[in-house]
Amino acid sequence: MHEVVVLALERVVPLDLAIPAQVFGNYEEVPYRVTVCAPTPTVRTTAGFTIGAEAGLEALGRADTVIVPGFSPHLRVPDEPVLEALRTAPGRMVSICTGAFALAAAGCLDGRRATTHWRDAAELAARHPRVDVEPDVLYIDDGDVLTSAGVAAGLDLCLHILRRDHGAALAASIARRIVVPPHREGGQAQYVEQPVPKHPGGSLAPTRLWALQRLREPLTVRALAGHAHVSERTFARRFQAETGTSVLSWLLARRVDAARVALETTTESIDAIAADCGFGTAANLRKHFHRRLAVTPTAYRRAFSKQTPPL
Repeated sequence: MHEVVVLALERVVPLDLAIPAQVFGNYEEVPYRVTVCAPTPTVRTTAGFTIGAEAGLEALGRADTVIVPGFSPHLRVPDEPVLEALRTAPGRMVSICTGAFALAAAGCLDGRRATTHWRDAAELAARHPRVDVEPDVLYIDDGDVLTSAGVAAGLDLCLHILRRDHGAALAASIARRIVVPPHREGGQAQYVEQPVPKHPGGSLAPTRLWALQRLREPLTVRALAGHAHVSERTFARRFQAETGTSVLSWLLARRVDAARVALETTTESIDAIAADCGFGTAANLRKHFHRRLAVTPTAYRRAFSKQTPPL
């Protein structure tokens, strides 16, 4: 049996802890044995209840796979005995969500590609510059070190591990039992909140608002500069200074945002949404939507729409 040891740190995220137990420890046809270990006999969860650990840190030394769920506060550095146990564990290292901060603190992610929850990815990169943090993916398989994005992305990673170890058929079978897709399209970018600011600052804010109300139209730098009553060169320079991006990049991002809203809240066809948001054609919308969110408009609508789209 493949030994999976899940390390529960103080104030562990209960869903992060339950995911590997469900995938690897709850089905007869899955050839793993799951043990929950902790530095103390009992551990509090972020939900307020307490769990009991089956083993202490010594269990990490016999693990074929070590999984570290997220914990709070994620910037709390685990005690040295925990870090040492992670450093010396012989097995494959896995983290779910902010569990990546524990692996990074132990040095297990140095020189590796890794990810974590999109809200915390910048912090992980800043605190651990030797880690190559990728914020937009659901999980990263870097050989014997694997990391997942926030919370439910742990399911994607655990199913990927099952698929890697024992094939797609078994992974698909377990996915059906859990009632989730065996493979989710896209990455974390589609879940990042990107609201339009209620009170945009900067002297070009009125022109940006004017543009937002006319995304359907073929907006050009000349048209925007004319609205702002400045030259095109001055407009482009000031726009970059105020927004941190170019006019074209900003317009594409706003058009994708508008398309997201339309896909979530209307039953309009992809062609109609492309026209309404200024992409012109459905092909152009698909290209820019996928480039920004790593998912197609149709897949995004399936995941997030509250409406029933037309056939």
